[in-house]
Amino acid sequence: MDPKSSKLFQGDCKGRTICHVTMIMDLSRDIMSEILSRLLIKSIFRCKTVCKLWYNLLTSDPLFLNMYHKRSSSKFPSLLLSINLSVRLLVELKADDSHPLKRAIVLSPRFHLPSPNLRLIGSCNGFMCLLNGWRYDLDHSIYISNPLLGEYFEVKLLEWEKRIQRVAYAFCFSEASGQYKVLRSVVRKFDGPQVSELNVYTLGVDEKWRYVGQAPVPLRESFSNANVNGVVHWMNCRKNDSIYSFNSWTEEVKSFLAPRCLEISSHLLTLVELRNCLCLCNSNHSEYVDIWWMKEYGIAESWTKDRILKDSIQPDIRCDRFIPISTWKDGEILMRRDKGTHVVSYNPKENKFDKVRVYGGFSATSYMPSFYSLKTVIGENFQVSYAYPKIKIV
Repeated sequence: MDPKSSKLFQGDCKGRTICHVTMIMDLSRDIMSEILSRLLIKSIFRCKTVCKLWYNLLTSDPLFLNMYHKRSSSKFPSLLLSINLSVRLLVELKADDSHPLKRAIVLSPRFHLPSPNLRLIGSCNGFMCLLNGWRYDLDHSIYISNPLLGEYFEVKLLEWEKRIQRVAYAFCFSEASGQYKVLRSVVRKFDGPQVSELNVYTLGVDEKWRYVGQAPVPLRESFSNANVNGVVHWMNCRKNDSIYSFNSWTEEVKSFLAPRCLEISSHLLTLVELRNCLCLCNSNHSEYVDIWWMKEYGIAESWTKDRILKDSIQPDIRCDRFIPISTWKDGEILMRRDKGTHVVSYNPKENKFDKVRVYGGFSATSYMPSFYSLKTVIGENFQVSYAYPKIKIV
């Protein structure tokens, strides 16, 4: 090993070189946390096996956890890939890496998750809300998990009534309250019109679901993944003129107008969050993707439309649907091929697409990794379980 790589060099008054040995273990806790927080996820897990000092620092030191969390929230997004509808891979992205799957982490049930057939409801700050089973099953279950630590918590469900027709879930976080909540919509069949009841479960606070009101129109399918500042959104399944929202802090339901003169049905439109902005996307045309941006949240007059031509996508998949999922380097937009295995990146400055080498998934979702324990969310009064105490490096 080159001694310059492990020693600091200074010159004395006669020009001679004096070397002072400085080992990494001699560094201060602040500097060590700063260095380790810049590593990739796989490298962090390898470092955990070096010594007890690093293991304790990487698993429970608040300084490292805060540094990694802040850096994770500002760098490029990671992706969760679903295979056969179940969450299976965590892919960490870098701007200059053409093969991100080389660093993919397999989220196998043995090591990370409490069940092999978990579908993603949503994610916030590294925690995932997962559905076990199907939403139409009477015996389905809901989990909150940090897959990097193999931790999970089962959300208690009420005894289901036979009259329940459909149920939908959303996962949200409010910075104002610092609370994580699971939102549920239940459509019940009564003699009169169908009604969507809204219930909330607050992690670490509630022991059971709380009724918070009714949705303005029945929610037949699911909430969107557009979680903007702790506000969940969805559209009317029959009309395309309105967008509805649930504020996870105030627990209020509101509505505002969608972009005017939409020429496509609401079930073909997708609500997403890009650059902390609410967006409405039409990905159904074979030649372009339309994105409406709500520049001022809640102000219908602030909708603006961008039309993105798909002529630079490889010809054999160009006619497929490409749905925006996140923004990353220099304002580029990541899009996933619907029910396919491709992720592409659109550069608005050059008006062209580039392929991102991510394959092997049924769908892709943006994700921000975190090493914070679920215990920091639910407290000591609730039981955290472990799928397995270590991670599999592949």
